[in-house]
Order: sequence, then C-alpha cells, then structure tokens
Amino acid sequence: MAKHGISGRVRQLARANIDVMVDSAADPEQLIGQLLLDYTANITAAEQAIAEFAGSLRMMEDDQAQDARAAGQWSGKAEAASRRADELRAGGGAAEADRFDDLARAALERQLIAESDIRAGQHAIDAQSEAFEGLRTGLDQMIIRLSELRQRQDSLVSRVPGGPAQPGLPGVSTSADVMDPASEIAGFDERVRQEEARVRGREERPASSLDAQFAVAGDLADRTEIEERLQELKADRAMASATARAHDQATT
Repeated sequence: MAKHGISGRVRQLARANIDVMVDSAADPEQLIGQLLLDYTANITAAEQAIAEFAGSLRMMEDDQAQDARAAGQWSGKAEAASRRADELRAGGGAAEADRFDDLARAALERQLIAESDIRAGQHAIDAQSEAFEGLRTGLDQMIIRLSELRQRQDSLVSRVPGGPAQPGLPGVSTSADVMDPASEIAGFDERVRQEEARVRGREERPASSLDAQFAVAGDLADRTEIEERLQELKADRAMASATARAHDQATT
C-alpha cells in the first residue's frame, strides 16, 4: 500500500463507528472477525509507515541543515573574494580585481541556490510532519477501535453458548503493503526527467516565446539580487572600515 493509501485507510478505520456497524450487521460475529483482521493488519502497516516517515523526516532535516551550512560557507567565500577584489583595486590591479568580483558573484549565486533549497526543504518537511502526525493520531484511534472490537467479541461469546466468534472470513488476506522508499526515489527521478525535458523544450523554442521571456526575466532577477548582495558586502565592509578609522582617530 502506498503512503497515501495507508493514510486514507487509517483515517477510514479511525473514524469508523464500531457499535453502529456491529449492531446493524446481519452476522455480528462474522463482521467482528473481519474487522479484527482489518484493524490488526492496518495497525501493523501504520506502525511501519510511521517509522518510515520518521526516518524520512530525519533525512530531510539533515539535508536542510547541510544546505544551511552550504549557504553560510558560500556567503563567507563571497565575502573573502569581494574583499580581495577591493584590495587589488585599491592597489591599481583593476583587471585582477574584476576577476575576484566575478568569483564573489559565483559564490553568491550558489548561496542563492542553497537558500532556495532550504525553503523548498522546509515546505517538504512541513508536509511530511503533517502526514506523520495524522498517521500517529489515526494509529492511536485504531488501537482504541481494536480494543472496542475485542470487548464486543467477548460480549457476544458470553451470550452465545457455541464458543468464540470466528476470527474472520475464510480466505481473507491479512497482509498489507507498506510504503516503499524506492517509489519516492522513482518519483524524484521522474521529476528530474520532466524538468530536463522542459528545459530542452524551452531551449528549442524561439527566444521570443513566452517561456523564454520568463526564463530571461528569472535569470535577470537572480543576477540583480547577486549584484545587490555584492554591493551590500562592499558597503558593509566600507562602513566597518570607516568606523574603525574614526575610532582610531578618536583614540589618538
């Protein structure tokens, strides 16, 4: 059973009104036996799904922490390259300074990518956390329903002298598939293929197409933000340098 399948099944079983179902059944014994099988199998599946959700969440959080470290590292590299550019430019090495500014821009571009990955990762973490909590709540409710079923079964046994209720219908499968991590990987690979196809299609269309214009606009926005960040680095450093000089002059 896929992730969305077990989640939907858990919600259905968690909301089920056991008393109404049993009271309205033509054969309460048989129905209880079937429901016991259903709840037991789906509780097991839900427990396994929850364990996988927890593992996936930890991986997502680790990835986001790695992206955050990368963003900080690229920021530091951009600052160092920009500082070196200013030093070279102050010494008359304009050409060398421009090359270091280009390196700073490249580092800032990678910082933007890392920050975008952080935001995308947070959306995925939020969605995964919501599904995780829904499964945990549903599991607790299914356990309660299972206890209610056993009480109803005991009640029927005490009233009927023929012995315990049948455990379920003959031939009923008690197995339940659990979430397969490979399916998530396959889904990611498919999204990559779709994105590659989209990029190839965009490159093949005339540059005047609407998609191409949006792509150019997006690239321009990124370049603009990179340039603004570079200028902010230089402005902050210039302000810090001016403050330090003023402090030195005041102390002397």
